[in-house]
Amino acid sequence: MLPGRAYNWGMSGDQSPRLPERDRPWMMRTYAGHSTAKASNELYRRNLAKGQTGLSIAFDLPTQTGYDPDDELARGEVGKVGVPISNRGDMAALMEGIPLAEMNTSMTINATAAWLLALYIVVAEEQGASRQALQGTTQNDIIKEFLARGTYAFPPAASMRLIADMIAYTVEEVPKWNPINICSYHLQEAGATPVQEIAYALSNAIAVLDAVRERLGRDPAGRGEELMGRVFGRISFFVNAGVRFVEEHAKLRAMSILWEELGRERYGVQDHRDLRFRYGVQVNSLGLTEAQPENNVQRIVLEALAVTLGRDARARAIQLPAWNEALGLPRPWDQQWSLRIQQVLAYETDILEYPDIFEGSKVMDGLVAELLEGARAEMAVVAEHGGAVEAVPYMKGALVDSHRERIRRIESGEQVVVGQNRFTESEDSPLTADAKGGILVVDPAVEAEQIEAVRRWREHRDQEAVDAALAALAKAAGAEDGGDNLMEATIAAARAGATTGEWAGTLREVFGSYRAPTGVADAVAAPPDEELSELREEVARLQEKLGRRPKILVGKPGLDGHSNGAEQIAVRARDAGMDVVYEGIRLTPAQIAASALQEGVHVIGLSILSGSHRELIPEVMGALREAGVSAPVVVGGIIPEQDVAPLRQAGVAAVYTPKDFDITRIMRDIVALVDDGAEPVAASGSAAHGAA
Repeated sequence: MLPGRAYNWGMSGDQSPRLPERDRPWMMRTYAGHSTAKASNELYRRNLAKGQTGLSIAFDLPTQTGYDPDDELARGEVGKVGVPISNRGDMAALMEGIPLAEMNTSMTINATAAWLLALYIVVAEEQGASRQALQGTTQNDIIKEFLARGTYAFPPAASMRLIADMIAYTVEEVPKWNPINICSYHLQEAGATPVQEIAYALSNAIAVLDAVRERLGRDPAGRGEELMGRVFGRISFFVNAGVRFVEEHAKLRAMSILWEELGRERYGVQDHRDLRFRYGVQVNSLGLTEAQPENNVQRIVLEALAVTLGRDARARAIQLPAWNEALGLPRPWDQQWSLRIQQVLAYETDILEYPDIFEGSKVMDGLVAELLEGARAEMAVVAEHGGAVEAVPYMKGALVDSHRERIRRIESGEQVVVGQNRFTESEDSPLTADAKGGILVVDPAVEAEQIEAVRRWREHRDQEAVDAALAALAKAAGAEDGGDNLMEATIAAARAGATTGEWAGTLREVFGSYRAPTGVADAVAAPPDEELSELREEVARLQEKLGRRPKILVGKPGLDGHSNGAEQIAVRARDAGMDVVYEGIRLTPAQIAASALQEGVHVIGLSILSGSHRELIPEVMGALREAGVSAPVVVGGIIPEQDVAPLRQAGVAAVYTPKDFDITRIMRDIVALVDDGAEPVAASGSAAHGAA
């Protein structure tokens, strides 16, 4: 039995195999939001009517990274992967008819979490709800963004200050709010093993808690230590559960044990209620396949078992991905299917009727012990690097290595993925037979509408009040001693009518900009195998023909921060003997074209997973032509079949989607593509190449 748990076994002292009464179900959510605040509000209200018990808001990438819809970097991204929220008017429209005093709202937001919470507070007060009544969660784990997701906005130290300020503010002003989800979810998506997911998530938590303790230490009433217990009790986690659901359940039990140890030993927390490991979950999206996507349904069900079967480590809130997320944006019907999976588990099965079914299991105890040993050792390595913030380059490199090993196992067939690398013969799926390929396609007109809307908002507000609020925010942020808590100034700016881009832009001017490490340079060289050796020979022959090493530019246009695939292409190209230019995420088409020209590359690989390929890829192609770059371009990402032909018509040489899992084969295609267009070395020894 895990620490702090006791059961009333009932039945005259006998150990009954059943609970005295059935447990309450966990909170059921679907991760949703797209196009506009109005359209998303309609979706939320329909989902709540279908039995969803909490909200989980997906914001679009400009909102997540602090840009307004009319910013150059927002091009193609508005309303694609979530709802655009530019001001308090948008937040009011998003929450219209939803009583915030009663709702539990999860907001997947990180760099701009303080701003979105401020908008939520202001709108709640307009509804007549007090701050003290608000319940919900902001993800707000910026270290994970540097490692795995890429929606950061400010440098590490400034980002940690924002988080510490927000936690210190909410613990007293919004006491039912979870101000941060320490988010291991994206670590697993980036390739983390269970040991790494545990170790890096808890190391991130230590960095956050230490920053909050320092902030509370400046409390004039000297209540820092007293408040730390309450802070610790409001920290929640957002975890991932893969299809190896027995091991995944053991991972959660191990995290619970380590979390309690951490609270008692490092932060002196004594109240067992504050020591509970509180987590929500979305099960694994990394394992969802484009090939035979109907198989994703059973994957989702099995992964949900990992976080529901064992009572001692059961999730407090669950959101399940839709079966078609490897294809594009799910439709309302697809999200309903995922909600119904949760409801069948909770109401039709008997999993809520029993005490912990793994108690006393030798297998489970052994797995937990293995994970604890490995996680403690890896946490010690992170500590040796100076803690999670300083260890970001180390952890990023380790994740790139782990993801490369995962891909190697799939490529070799050692790790079976049904329908992708085994049992690939398939009937056509009726689920994807419609004209849109079984996904929701956001109307391209949405972006223009949102641009016009934010411009109207600016025209009709009190500009002097906005200017004064942003000036006060800048002054507080720039104070040398850490200044006042930034939440009050942020709420004042939200109330005055500032926009998301203005709030973030003000802080960027004070805090500066930042580009996170890519992990490519820190990843170790791949061990040689037969396939890689053959690929190296092909690259060597091409090098002899060109007169220099073939060079590839890997580019991430737009705001999409999902860089795992791009990193793996860059690492495999490097291991194959190519020169690699990879500058990380968030590049404009003009920047990509300038880099391609300056570096004299032979081929360009572009990666987009946010759905903005229809707008951004043609713009990149145009920028390359304008710069005089003629190198072939290949594109990878979540690209629906109906979008492939238009990309080819725009000049793209090849398109790769999630079904193309064999990176060595992709690299062979790229080498052959360069070879086909390459001119042999001239007699004088100079090389002609197709890059410029």
